[in-house]
Amino acid sequence: MSIHGNAHGVYHAGSLAVQERAGERERADHVGRSLGQDIKPVAAAFLGLQPLLIVGAADPGTGRVWASALSGEPGFARATGPRQLSVSPDLPPGDPLTTALAAPGTPVGTIALDPCTRRRMRLNGRLRPTERGFAVTADQVFSNCPKYIQRRETYERIEGCDRGVPVRHGQLDKTAVEFVASADTFFLATVHPGGADASHRGGNPGFVRVDSPRELSWRDYPGNAMFLTLGNLRADPRAGLLFLDWATGTTLQLTGEAHTEFGADGERTVRFTVTEAISTPAAVPLRWSAPGYSPANPEPPR
Repeated sequence: MSIHGNAHGVYHAGSLAVQERAGERERADHVGRSLGQDIKPVAAAFLGLQPLLIVGAADPGTGRVWASALSGEPGFARATGPRQLSVSPDLPPGDPLTTALAAPGTPVGTIALDPCTRRRMRLNGRLRPTERGFAVTADQVFSNCPKYIQRRETYERIEGCDRGVPVRHGQLDKTAVEFVASADTFFLATVHPGGADASHRGGNPGFVRVDSPRELSWRDYPGNAMFLTLGNLRADPRAGLLFLDWATGTTLQLTGEAHTEFGADGERTVRFTVTEAISTPAAVPLRWSAPGYSPANPEPPR
């Protein structure tokens, strides 16, 4: 799939098609100028303070796309060059991205999100293994606005946290359904022929609907008009979702396929079909305070 030059240099055909459908091409051209390859000093400082990094990629063996939560003491993810992110992760045993994060050349998308300040930063590129973890050579580096990020004022790191054993299912069980229905945040990994991306989705609890044990849906809220995620899904429907229980560290990872439906009123709905689900109790040793919901959150559908 070609990457267009000039004003569209940062977008592939999938994103351009969605921008055109949404009537956002001109705005996307303007916003796209903020995407670069360099990690600027303010971004490097932000990265060095974060205890959590979300990574999205495709497993090289199965081809399935997953999103995983990596954690460590602040500084475990840091800029080690103008275009290099180095990560020394505390990866939960049995995580589905273990193989991908050890494979040279793996396209990865990363997002660092700070609930305390409601700031986020995304970095996409290619991976190479290192002695302590992996490094990513950046192709895209950019920040997003705080829209739909729930504020969590404080966190603590639980030393010696006893992680649970990952449990795999072919669909959502009752506990997973309740987990999704109560979530105010999830992370979404997508891919395209030239790379990978990890993005954030947030809203009031109930903004993600469980339509059946194998089907989820959510409204695509207005954002930055780039449509990187929806553009990727147009090019390749594979996707990975990560739900995190901020109070217990439990994660729910889903892999499957997604597509976007456009309504007559201009609203967009993303529908996701589950291929596999992995639930891991206490996977992340971080415990965050209760959320203050973003004032930008629309009310979820009833």
